[in-house]
Amino acid sequence: MKKTFAVAGSVLVDKINEISAYPKSGELVKIKKVSKALGGCVPNVAVDLKRLAPDYTVKAVGCVGADEEGEFVVQALKQENVDTSMLLTADDKTSFTEVMSVSGGQRTFFTYPGASSSFGFDEIDFDALNADYLHLGYFLLLDKVDSGDGVKILAEAKRRGITTSIDLVSENSDRYSLVLPALPYVDHLIINEVEAGALTGIEPKKENLQKIAQALKEYGVKGKVIIHMPDVGVCLSENGFTEVRSYKLPDGFIQGTTGAGDAFCAGALIGIAQDKSDEEILKIAGCSAVGALSKADAVSGMSSLENLRELCKNFERK
Repeated sequence: MKKTFAVAGSVLVDKINEISAYPKSGELVKIKKVSKALGGCVPNVAVDLKRLAPDYTVKAVGCVGADEEGEFVVQALKQENVDTSMLLTADDKTSFTEVMSVSGGQRTFFTYPGASSSFGFDEIDFDALNADYLHLGYFLLLDKVDSGDGVKILAEAKRRGITTSIDLVSENSDRYSLVLPALPYVDHLIINEVEAGALTGIEPKKENLQKIAQALKEYGVKGKVIIHMPDVGVCLSENGFTEVRSYKLPDGFIQGTTGAGDAFCAGALIGIAQDKSDEEILKIAGCSAVGALSKADAVSGMSSLENLRELCKNFERK
């Protein structure tokens, strides 16, 4: 049976500036290349879902500005056959992130909240949503969502019989407590180990993942708690605790880590929608993350699940 996903929340454009080295204060470095890519939970997860399962309907729900970046987002999503009818135009500029990307190294991010900061409960037409699943992200990046609208959105979705899931941004702060009131309205929580540790106050080490997942269930998560880290993915549900080791990727394979968490999330959602076992859900999510890691931007490495499984046949697990 075909499913309908609504992906709501953060919509932005990544403006990627390639540099040879990150400058110290007062220094100048030339930008060697400038490019633009989709970014944020909504574009990343929506495109990943559509590529993994082309027969599913995927709707983008959020806010963009009446500007060149907003048009870029809308057209890029339409090219991927994502439904953009629920993307609203806000008064502010489209949210964007200036990415300073060191060749062969790490990236530094400067983000402008923009139009996405105006996204909240009133920006969703629930009567028109008509979705089986609602994924909301990112908490800790969306002002109205963090201020209570996230709870309202999830509660209304649950009232209408929609399966809910969320994810967060990894923020170095003490604001994670803002997320806790939403957890009783979450069916599936899909986050990384840093976020999971910050939510529970438990050190995010591999040996603590089961304890962390159990604490999150006790905070109110209804269905599955799924946590991913570089070496392993785990799932705690009514079926017990399951872990699947990550793939051992050859030197030079990883072209970028941007969007890998979103890809893992999308893969997990596909597995959930297809009623797969917890082990299979984690395997699908892991394959999806490998696809994202194969390219520098968030979505270029994504393909059908069949193609990603074929790719991952070449790799052993850690």
